[in-house]
Amino acid sequence: MQENKNWQRLEAVIRWANMSTNYFALHIGLSRGENLYQIKRGNNGISLNLAERIVKHFPEINKLWLLTGDGEMIAGAMHSSLEVPFYRVDAERAIRQVAQLEPECMLGLPLAEKCDLAMVYSDAAMGRQLPAGTIVFLREVAPDALIPGKEYLVCSAKFDALRVVRTAEQPDWVRLVAGDRKNYDDMLLLRSEIERVYAVCAKLTINQ
Repeated sequence: MQENKNWQRLEAVIRWANMSTNYFALHIGLSRGENLYQIKRGNNGISLNLAERIVKHFPEINKLWLLTGDGEMIAGAMHSSLEVPFYRVDAERAIRQVAQLEPECMLGLPLAEKCDLAMVYSDAAMGRQLPAGTIVFLREVAPDALIPGKEYLVCSAKFDALRVVRTAEQPDWVRLVAGDRKNYDDMLLLRSEIERVYAVCAKLTINQ
């Protein structure tokens, strides 16, 4: 049986996004997942239109790799390091004032994806998953590009909170989940109320 490399690459992206095939299809704007299952069956390859849809919603993905298999799945994955401005302030309390702040220094981040800035996470809600005092590297993303299961700093008119984003029963809402669910309840937020979103690209925990 011939190896289906198109599906292998597409499946790798779907797993990386932590989504089901059908949810992934809806997320990138397809009406149903049948287009993707045709690739799984070997009936179709990955079209340029499909690749562009994926890269539009997931700019980290290397379009050339998706189409041909050349290079790495993550664009720029071979870059050895990246420097981002570090602000020694609490991310949840100071993210809106970042334009008025002066960075304390530039932090080098080896082998990491592109980030915009680094701040300190000082709360206890994320528990062992993200201990208080951890430096979080953040990248601003579009509010409609949220990937369930990943950590985001979500800014809304009601609150600014760093949580794991999960789907809610109603598609117009998102559920924000703490790492310490014993002491912190889930928060529900209308998607329309989300003002800005920062993905947590990397974490730096310093042992005291």
